[in-house]
Amino acid sequence: MPDPNFTFAFILATLFGSVFHLIVGGDARRLALFLLSGWLGFGLGHSAGAAFEIRVFSLGELRIVPAVTGVLVALLVAHILTAKRSLTR
Repeated sequence: MPDPNFTFAFILATLFGSVFHLIVGGDARRLALFLLSGWLGFGLGHSAGAAFEIRVFSLGELRIVPAVTGVLVALLVAHILTAKRSLTR
C-alpha cells in the first residue's frame, strides 16, 4: 500500500500537469511530457524544500509551496523547450 503522502503528491502533480495541458493545448505526446514534468518538478521541489527546510505550507511531511513552485518551473521549461517557433525573415 503506497504512503498517503505519496498518493496525494502524485494526484497533485498529475492535476497540475493535466490542467497545464488543458490551458496550453497540444497532442497526447505533450500531455505525457507535461505529466512527466509535473511529477519530476513536484519531486524536485519537495526535495529542495526539505533540503533547505522550507516550511511555508506543509501537510505532514509534504512541502506544498516548494513542490508547487517546482511543478510550475518544470512545466514552463517543458513548454518553452517544446514550443514551435515561428521563423521570421
